[in-house]
Amino acid sequence: MIRVGIVGAGLIGNKRARALRGEARLVAVADKDAERAGALAAEHRADVEATWERLVKRDDIDAVIVSTTNDVIADCAVAALEAGKHVLVEKPAGRNPDDVRRQLVASTAAGRVLRVGCNHRFHPAFQKAKTMLAAGAVGPLLYIRARYGHGARPGYDREWRAHPDISGGGELLDQGVHLVDLCRWLGGEFDLEWGTMRTFFWDMPVEDNGFLMLRSPDGVRQAFLHASCTEWKNLFDFEIFGRDGKLQIWGLGRSYGVEELRYFRMKPEMGPPEVEVTTFPGEDVSWHAEFDAFLGAIEGRPTDIARIDDAQRAVEIVYEVYRRSGAVWAAGAR
Repeated sequence: MIRVGIVGAGLIGNKRARALRGEARLVAVADKDAERAGALAAEHRADVEATWERLVKRDDIDAVIVSTTNDVIADCAVAALEAGKHVLVEKPAGRNPDDVRRQLVASTAAGRVLRVGCNHRFHPAFQKAKTMLAAGAVGPLLYIRARYGHGARPGYDREWRAHPDISGGGELLDQGVHLVDLCRWLGGEFDLEWGTMRTFFWDMPVEDNGFLMLRSPDGVRQAFLHASCTEWKNLFDFEIFGRDGKLQIWGLGRSYGVEELRYFRMKPEMGPPEVEVTTFPGEDVSWHAEFDAFLGAIEGRPTDIARIDDAQRAVEIVYEVYRRSGAVWAAGAR
């Protein structure tokens, strides 16, 4: 049995708790909102701890899930690692590259597993696309084009994500990190070629839109990415172009639409391609699959779950955009 503690009892903390599988058991919950912590703990017959500092020191906890605001992630994860726990943190794993780097150093020193929640890797459309790419379904990779956006809600520009001292940045660090991570997971290493951030609509100091152009170190592959919280109708569209065809992941379920994997296979004579569409209706299984992968990493098995160095590279790319765009909060971040 693996005994789990969760720090942060908001939306994601609840999803993580419900994704615990097999011999995993939730032992304790901590959140600055005592009522919220109590509700999650009661649902899973777990204890409530007054602070995360107390939770990570408990002898009856083997692994800690950190699903807090970005400003708490690094301190909590480092303390948990130093206390001998395995740790799963939510993307982006901190406010800036230095936050992420601190965790990398701590995990190496502690000899404990540290992984990052990038659950989109575990959506079934992406899992199947990864397998098809490895089998050569679209031939050599040429480029990736992706859009990810939502419309937010009234008062969004007053929530914690709008404050760079808490969040570390705006939409690029929120949904944009998912896009960068997926590009690297599917297509290998990428560097920033060009990027810009804009605040078109929301009254906040961080960006509500980010645009990136990435290029592989050898200059062969490119990626064109747009992350937005002025999309109004939630959208997810991830296209992978190869010499012999294209894969398109459309939708993520719920408000993003039914998840689909569309396979466009070029004919020898070119012209309109053959099209094969696979749909994945039903509940989002990515959280369960990612937790299984976390357990696999603890057991020493290779899995698709994101490593802390993956998160570090994604955050470094985003922060390079911030610095080039003159974002004041990025000036002193390492």
